[in-house]
Amino acid sequence: MVLLVGSDSFIAGEHTQALREKLLAKHGEMDVLTFDGQNANLAEVLDECRSFGLMQQHKMVVVDNADQFVKEDKRPLVERYAQEPSDGATLVLRATKWHKGKLDEMIEAVGTIVTCDEIEESQAVTWAMKRAEKRHAAKMDLKAAQALVERVGTELGRIDCELAKLAVAGDKPGVITTDLIARFVGRSREEEVWDIQATLVSGDSAQAVAHVRDLIQISRQPTVMIIWAMTDLARKLHGAARGIRAGVNPFALVGTLKLFGPSKDIILRTAGKIDPIAAAELFDACVKADVAQKTGLGEPERSAEILAMKFAEVCAA
Repeated sequence: MVLLVGSDSFIAGEHTQALREKLLAKHGEMDVLTFDGQNANLAEVLDECRSFGLMQQHKMVVVDNADQFVKEDKRPLVERYAQEPSDGATLVLRATKWHKGKLDEMIEAVGTIVTCDEIEESQAVTWAMKRAEKRHAAKMDLKAAQALVERVGTELGRIDCELAKLAVAGDKPGVITTDLIARFVGRSREEEVWDIQATLVSGDSAQAVAHVRDLIQISRQPTVMIIWAMTDLARKLHGAARGIRAGVNPFALVGTLKLFGPSKDIILRTAGKIDPIAAAELFDACVKADVAQKTGLGEPERSAEILAMKFAEVCAA
């Protein structure tokens, strides 16, 4: 028995493929059956493990969403099987979430448990260089690998897709450079997050909330980074609003508030229209939301959506 548990399905898939190759080398031809643990019949799965194939000597039985497969009254039956697993099958349980119990010890006694969570950036960089050479016949140095991970994150599946594209995209196929990555790979995660500032000052609450949800659900940006970008914007709006209301030349505030890039003009324009007191309250709300998420209080995603509506309310007014 094998348990693959973690949030990165690509890593789980790689481990599954590696196990399959080892079983093929040992047993020759082999049946591979896959079940969805959310609706799979427990008796049917275990019967497949215990019964012999008509042609093949060994079976590999894979159950996805395994946390649903072994929950409640089903768990004792799986534990009973784990005590005497069939020699003619390898049962592979894959789950993104898992509740530890005595079943874990039983699995380790007859097999192994492998963690499949997303890896650290340094690990992703090393993996990208090795993957480029081994799977895509391409060379990539450390700086290029770091640039790629900075842009796409540490999810190995996405890194692998980008490597496949980059390996054949340049003037010299098989050579992946930082310039090539800049041309063919989307913007960095940080750049995507900072783009939300322009949406927040638009005064459109629906658009602001939609942008927050897109960053969290589609781009998989951490809420810590999103709320930090909001806090930075609120600080700038508050400082600019107070300065302009006091008669300071808006352009004199650029260096003091560190207003750079294309967002500079829209922040100054918005700050000239909003109430400094409302801007101060918005800044305070952002700071409190940042503290709350870092101390485990509240729901960070919900807090980000509420802040987006607060920005729209202040900027629209």
